[in-house]
Amino acid sequence: MLTFLIMAGGSGERFWPLSTKEKPKQLLKIFSDKSLIRLAYERILPLVDKNQIFIATNEIQVPALKEELNELDDSRIIIEPAFRDTAAAIAYGSTMISKYYENPTVVVLASDHLIADGDEFRKVIKLAEAEANNGSIVTLGIKPTYPETGYGYIEVSDSTLNKATKSLGFKEKPKYEIAKEYFESKKYLWNSGMFIFKYETIMNALKKYSPNHFETIESIKPLFNKNEGVKTAELVKDKFMNFEKKSIDFAVMEHASNIMVIPSEFGWNDVGNFLAFEELFKSDENKNVIKNVKCISVDSNNNIIVSNGNYQRVSLLGVTNMIVAVTKDDILICEKNKNQDIKKIIKLL
Repeated sequence: MLTFLIMAGGSGERFWPLSTKEKPKQLLKIFSDKSLIRLAYERILPLVDKNQIFIATNEIQVPALKEELNELDDSRIIIEPAFRDTAAAIAYGSTMISKYYENPTVVVLASDHLIADGDEFRKVIKLAEAEANNGSIVTLGIKPTYPETGYGYIEVSDSTLNKATKSLGFKEKPKYEIAKEYFESKKYLWNSGMFIFKYETIMNALKKYSPNHFETIESIKPLFNKNEGVKTAELVKDKFMNFEKKSIDFAVMEHASNIMVIPSEFGWNDVGNFLAFEELFKSDENKNVIKNVKCISVDSNNNIIVSNGNYQRVSLLGVTNMIVAVTKDDILICEKNKNQDIKKIIKLL
């Protein structure tokens, strides 16, 4: 049975003040007239019934999530009692799914990525499903279009599109010189963070390569109740905290021998920070990207000016290479090259 686990947590830091803990970027309608999680949900509906789609999130985001996806049954919302990174989230979420479907094929997706070509994406998912059903753990590698330092990479011997190939290793986010080498070699793909596997396959991998995650999920299983929602999260919280805080890459993907990669091109963008607006939207004659806000610009260029609604006019004079983000409660003014440090402001708040 093909099922989907959409990861929808997040701290709301990278797009503050547009995003918050209660409403992180996947719940915002700033990239299109639909939220990112709505787009992710609708993108996979042609493949499965809505009951085969599960959303993993945290308790604070449940109200906004239910409002955004009101057709989703409460039993399909998996509430994690704490953030313990992706290995724990995948172990917990896929085990919850296995309570409804015996040894399901699970597709793990992010809720906050953009994909331009839905038909091509669904085609690749079906290819990945077939590989997973043969006992592989499958990931989708994106053919790079430039030397990106913000993504991890996967080394492969064959980067032929839509042809499953063995992983030769996962690489951490590189410096520019290394990223340039990766790009020019044509033997490296961007790590999309999408994974496809049979439930028993991932459990066997955790048992072998990350016993902590396997043993912790085994201790949690007896506490599961399919329809308890928040109560289940409260019930398992103490044992959930026993999970090592580790990504699925470190826990499994860098060690397992049955990792297959499908080189893919379907217009993927992880919308990682404010600079994504420059990739997604056209700039004006002064190379300013202006989204959802009225703006007057004089002698100002290469800026990103964005709002989650037309709350006020923004006027720029002699401003260059800045991010200006406006909500009814807050205004962020930030040099582009400092956008990774927005969390420093959040700590002060």
